[in-house]
Amino acid sequence: MSNVVILGGGYGGLTVAQELLDDIPIDSMIYLVDRMPYQGLKTEYYALAAGTVSDLEIRVAFPIHAQCRLVYGEITDIDLDKKLVHIEGNDPLSYDSLIIALGCTDNYHGIEGVSNYACSIQTLSSTRRTYQQINDTKPYGQVTIVGGGLSGVEVAAELREARPDINIRILDRGGSVLSAFPGRLQEYVSSWFREHHVEMRSHINISRLEQGIVHNGCEEILTDVTVWTAGIQPVSLVQRMTQPKDNQGRLVVNEHHELPEYPNVYVVGDCSSQPFSPSAQLAGAQGKQVAEVIRARWNGKEPKLSRIKLKGVLGSLGKKAGFGIMGNMPMLGRIPRMIKSGVLWKSKRHLG
Repeated sequence: MSNVVILGGGYGGLTVAQELLDDIPIDSMIYLVDRMPYQGLKTEYYALAAGTVSDLEIRVAFPIHAQCRLVYGEITDIDLDKKLVHIEGNDPLSYDSLIIALGCTDNYHGIEGVSNYACSIQTLSSTRRTYQQINDTKPYGQVTIVGGGLSGVEVAAELREARPDINIRILDRGGSVLSAFPGRLQEYVSSWFREHHVEMRSHINISRLEQGIVHNGCEEILTDVTVWTAGIQPVSLVQRMTQPKDNQGRLVVNEHHELPEYPNVYVVGDCSSQPFSPSAQLAGAQGKQVAEVIRARWNGKEPKLSRIKLKGVLGSLGKKAGFGIMGNMPMLGRIPRMIKSGVLWKSKRHLG
């Protein structure tokens, strides 16, 4: 009997489960471990925070299969030598193959007060709390979004459509929102924000947060709600692991997405060191490849993987406009928004 234990039912972990269940040997079992009884579509948490979609709309059901057991709980430890996973409130799970697909958490960069006074959109639970704080803000109140990358931009734009009565600002360390993107795309998004009265402030160096105040050096920036979208890092369980990591704290893996010293222990998604920025698309692509490796080994074959190729990046500016990069070509306006809606539709139906 072969036990495959998948830690995390997000884009990477769920992809592994779906791919393996299509062709699983009769003597094998898959254990999918997660805190929640469904996948939360993390790329859409910005819309839940803004209040433009319901919680139910961004849930995806886990597979129902005789050879797939769902285990709910908080993962407390992984014993790689004994091949055991410890889960709060459950007996330890033994594995033959282990997939670590636990995602990421906020990176506060050591800034005082952020964990106490900023909202998060990194988990479904924290996003629900963020939704409540944002939508309890009184008319003409101030919401401050720290971080002008993809997440910060999507939160700000969606919130502008949801709450035309409040003041919204983005604070960013760089010189522009979406500073990692081409200049034409940066200007398009900046223009959209100017047209929709979203304040953008660049070259901000936050020294600390307190209730109602963001400290930019000696300057006090007043706010009712602060949403943190200024960086991610692997979850604390991975942070505690002593295996080799890159300078972002992500676990170093070999060409089969395995920990080099521990065959059959795979790492996908935001916990895995890759030559790409973390994304749902990357996690899904890694998940497909890990399933290929496991299937090949089930059949006594040597796995051969092709190089991962990502299709591009898409972002939303509310429900009617968007932006993206396909290949090296920037896309602006309604078309990338429609494409993103199509990608979401497929994700909810397990179609890629």
